Amino acid sequence: MEGWKNRVEWLMSMLVIMLHTVESREPVLHRVGGGRMTWIPDINFTDWSSKEHFYAGDWLYFGFDKQLYNVLEVNKTSYESCIDKDYIYNVTRGGRDVFHLTEAKTYYFLTGRGYCYKGMKVAVFVEQSPPELHSNHGLKSYPYTSTNFIIILTMLATMAIISY
Repeated sequence: MEGWKNRVEWLMSMLVIMLHTVESREPVLHRVGGGRMTWIPDINFTDWSSKEHFYAGDWLYFGFDKQLYNVLEVNKTSYESCIDKDYIYNVTRGGRDVFHLTEAKTYYFLTGRGYCYKGMKVAVFVEQSPPELHSNHGLKSYPYTSTNFIIILTMLATMAIISY
C-alpha cells in the first residue's frame, strides 16, 4: 500500500511541475525603441512596436533625459492628435522608468512639450497570453496543453495502480 501512495504522490508532483512549465511564461522587459536610452525623437516607434510581441504581465522600459522628455499614457484620441492634457498616467519618474502591462488591450504613450510631433509616441498592442509552444525538430509537433498532460498522467497513474 505504501508503494502505491508513493507512486501517486510522485505522479501528482509531476503534474504540478508540468502544468507550471507548460502554462507559465516569465514576463519580458521590452526596451522601448530597442535600447537603453532610446525614448528620443526621430525613432520609428511604430516599426519597433510592430516587431515586438507584448503579453499581459510584460513590462516596458523607457530610457530618456527627464529634463527634456516625459512619458504619458493617453487614450487613442490623444495619441492620434498628440494631446498631452488629461493623460491617463504619468509614467515619468527618473528617466529610466518602467510600466507594467497588466491587461490585454492597446496602450498608448506619448511625450508632451511638442515632441510627440517628432515621433515620440508609441502604441503597444498587448495580448492575453502567447500562443502555445510547438517543438518542431523535423518531427511532427503536437500542441502540449494541460489537458494532454492530465490525460497522459491519468493513464500513467492507472498503469501504476494496475501494475501494483
